[in-house]
Amino acid sequence: MLKKGFLALIVLITISCSESSSHVAEYEEVFLSTYSPQDSGLILIRNGSILTGTGEELLGYDILIQANQIKEVGNSIQPPANSKIIEANGRWITPGLIDIHSHMGVYPSPSLRSNSDGNESSDPVTPHVWAEHSFWTQDTQMPLAIKGGVTTFHVLPGSANLFGGRGVTLKNVWSKSVQGMKFPEAPHSLKMACGENPKRVYGSSRQPKTRMGNVAGYRETWIKAKEYIKDNSQRDLKMDTLKGVLEGEILIQNHCYRGEEMLVMMEIAKEFGYKITTFHHAVEAYKIAEELAKENICVAAWADWWGFKHEAFDMVWENVAIVDQANNGKGCAIVHSDSAIDIQRLNQEAAKAMAAGNRAGFDIPKKRAIQWITLNAAKGLGIADKVGSIEVGKMADIVIWDKDPFSVYAKTELVLVDGIVRYDINDPSTPTPSDFELGIITPEKNRL
Repeated sequence: MLKKGFLALIVLITISCSESSSHVAEYEEVFLSTYSPQDSGLILIRNGSILTGTGEELLGYDILIQANQIKEVGNSIQPPANSKIIEANGRWITPGLIDIHSHMGVYPSPSLRSNSDGNESSDPVTPHVWAEHSFWTQDTQMPLAIKGGVTTFHVLPGSANLFGGRGVTLKNVWSKSVQGMKFPEAPHSLKMACGENPKRVYGSSRQPKTRMGNVAGYRETWIKAKEYIKDNSQRDLKMDTLKGVLEGEILIQNHCYRGEEMLVMMEIAKEFGYKITTFHHAVEAYKIAEELAKENICVAAWADWWGFKHEAFDMVWENVAIVDQANNGKGCAIVHSDSAIDIQRLNQEAAKAMAAGNRAGFDIPKKRAIQWITLNAAKGLGIADKVGSIEVGKMADIVIWDKDPFSVYAKTELVLVDGIVRYDINDPSTPTPSDFELGIITPEKNRL
């Protein structure tokens, strides 16, 4: 009888563990990407000056696109039968730009309180909320961003909370559903925030009130997440997300300004066995650039936007360049927007950061600086195997500029996403307007 009872117990435990592990598996099968572009067919872009995003500058080269992917990059490619020819005539070509830090859709335009859905500021620990569930697909900022060459963007919750929730990576192609914009197979991210914001939001009435309160909050939460991995028989949405981080499936995107605070966050990551993918807004990253490069942590920062709160005072113009050059040029520097305006001119923001670095004595050519808004951003989002550079096998996200993309006067002439033209400066029907925009009466139209 004892033996039978023991066997029954083993069976029960096995079933329980099986059911426990299936909870999260079932959860991850929801809200999947339905993005599926039409077949681009064959396209030959001929005679371009290409900044590949890999550190190369190719003059007079062609790009062959087939079935939404880059098929060939080379000199004098013979156009296949039935291919569409795009004459670049020596103009500059870059990969589609990627904004790693955007709040489009969750802080959309028109900017109304009813649409302001980026911060779930009801609790300092909200890893269970997803930015995509606030995303408004009618946001009028997206067509402006694609005119600026941005083909992929990463939408994050705000920074009110220690754990702000999941971020989502989207293709800049309008769809009636957010799932129709979701970048296929892109990992989710988890937004964490340190410093002033969490303690300012909650400090008047509850923890955290201090930076040491912030740190205690992180550690207490990760302890719970570790226990959840051992036993997740009772479904917990908060812990589902944190479990995904600890198992390497969800990437940490960490809002953090000060150098010593970034080092604290890195120590917490070591304590609990997860990796920080990118520090965002990191105005003091230059102070710890070598440490960041050695840990292979990316830094997403502004070119010159700081001083608007105490923790943002100690920035230098050369911040991005110093990060880039750390550890013998192995740093992962990214220029981000965090702004509906700056996302429209991400190329200019990168140009400012490049110029500041070169004034300081660094030798940073544009073939390297373009990585700050293409390949490095893709790396920070876990999609560098799919986008971020003009290489064979990657998605055909490509921008043709009317002049040097690092010029303040540069404009996009043609923007392709997966080989499909989404913006053509000579075609007024592009970019595709949202349903919301279709209802707007312009001054040129008859208002009666």
